[in-house]
Amino acid sequence: MKKVLKIILCIILAIVIIAAAYVAYVFIAYHRLGDNIKLEVQGKAGQNAIDVGTEQKIVSWNIGFGAYEDDYGFFMDGGTQSWAWSKERLTANLDAISARLTEQDADLYLIQEVDFDSTRSYHVDQREYMSKALAGRSFTFAQNYDSPFLFYPITQPHGASKAGIMTFSKAQISSAVRRELPIENTLMKLLDLDRCYSVSRVPTANGKELVLYNFHLSAYTSDGAIATEQLKMLLSDMQEEYKKGNYCIAGGDFNKDILGDSSKYFGKSDIEYTWAQPIPEGTLDGYGMTLVAPLDEASPVPSCRNADGPYHPGQYVLTIDGFLVSENVEVKESKVFDYGFKYSDHNPVYMTFELK
Repeated sequence: MKKVLKIILCIILAIVIIAAAYVAYVFIAYHRLGDNIKLEVQGKAGQNAIDVGTEQKIVSWNIGFGAYEDDYGFFMDGGTQSWAWSKERLTANLDAISARLTEQDADLYLIQEVDFDSTRSYHVDQREYMSKALAGRSFTFAQNYDSPFLFYPITQPHGASKAGIMTFSKAQISSAVRRELPIENTLMKLLDLDRCYSVSRVPTANGKELVLYNFHLSAYTSDGAIATEQLKMLLSDMQEEYKKGNYCIAGGDFNKDILGDSSKYFGKSDIEYTWAQPIPEGTLDGYGMTLVAPLDEASPVPSCRNADGPYHPGQYVLTIDGFLVSENVEVKESKVFDYGFKYSDHNPVYMTFELK
C-alpha cells in the first residue's frame, strides 16, 4: 500500500513540476514586438500617386487565419476547434478568399489575421496567397503577435501563433511603420496577445499623403476598456497627420459594436454575448474623425458572427468592421459584402470615397 501511495505521490509531483515549468515557459517566452518598427514595402504598384477628386474603393477583411469556414467553431469563442479543419481545407479556403479579393478589384485593401508559421494553420504562409491575389500593388506586412506554444485544448493544443496585417495599394506606398498598441497588463495579455496597427503612406497627386491605418483591436479583454484606449491612440495619431494637411483613412476590426446596437438590424441572438460593446459615447469627440459603419439599411448584412459553432440562424451577429476618415475624405458609400460567412467569421466591408 505504501508503495502504491508513493507512486501516486510521485506522479502528482511530476504533474505539478511539469505544469509549473510550462507556466514559467509561457511567462518567459511572452514578449511584445515593439513600437515604431519600420516595415518593408514590397511589390510594385502601377501608379506613383493616388488620384485626388476621383472615386476610390477600399476593402477591409479579417480572414480569420483562413480557418473560419461557415461550419467552424473556435474554442475561445465557445466552439470546439483550435486548428483549421485540415491543411487541405485551409489551402482551399485561402484560394477562395484570394479569388474573392481579386474580384473586388479595389484600389486599397486592409487585411487582418494573416498567419505565417502558425501551428493552428499548419505553418502555411498566408502572405503568399494574399500577395499573389493582389499582384500589381505595393504592400506591407506588420506582424501582430508571436505567441508562445499554448498547450490547450489538451486534445489538440493551439500551439504557437504568428500572425499579422497586410495593406495593399494600387499607388506606390512610400513608407510604413508598425505602431504598438496598449494592452492589458493582467493575465489577459496571454490570451489577447500583442496588438498593433500599421501606418502606410501613399503619395497623392496634389503633393500630400494618404495615410492608411490598418488595425485589429483587442478582443479577449476583461471589460473592453483597453480597446477604447487603443482607439484613442489611433485617433490621436490620425489627428496629428490631418493637422499636417494629409488625408487619413483607418480600417479594420474594431472588436466593438460600431452600429451601437446591431440587434436593431439583425435581431436578437439565441445566446447573448458581451465581448463587443458599443464605442463609449464621446470617444471620437475632438479628433475631427468620422466613424464609417458599413450598413445598407434596406438590406442590412452583419460583418461578424460569434464562432461558437457552425453558422446558423439565431447566432450572435453584429458589425465590428469599418472605417475612420478625416474631414478631407468624402465618403460615398460603405456596405458589407454578403458572403454568408462562408470563408471567415467576418464578411469583408468596403467603402467608396474621394480625397477632397
